[in-house]
Amino acid sequence: MMPNNKPTFRINIEPRIENLAQKRIIGKRLKMSLTNNRAHELWSSFMPRRKEIVNALNSNFISMQVYSEPLTLGQFDQVFEKWAGVEVLGSSPIPEGMENFNLEEGLYAVFDYKGSSTATKFSVIFSEPGFQNRIMI
Repeated sequence: MMPNNKPTFRINIEPRIENLAQKRIIGKRLKMSLTNNRAHELWSSFMPRRKEIVNALNSNFISMQVYSEPLTLGQFDQVFEKWAGVEVLGSSPIPEGMENFNLEEGLYAVFDYKGSSTATKFSVIFSEPGFQNRIMI
């Protein structure tokens, strides 16, 4: 925490729009919403086991939210799946209790951040004026 008691994190609220190749991610997931944020629970269960994943492509962790319906801005109780994982080579085995996610090739808005996984960063992104206009493609 900073002296003013605000959480410390760095986030770029301007997304990079990238055409990503297909990626294979191994990790854990939980259903949650921004009002019922279970990110700490998810990452607390993933991090102690992360070294069980073999053939990670790099040392980065992936935190992503998968919505079954389009994101509705301002609806903080909308349920989504939150993933904690790493990108792996295609033939990597899946450790017991973890799952595989295939991120399809396509155009994505990528927000870079460093710090804890909290709802704070998302409220910063979602509350920015023009948010929808910046990421709609």
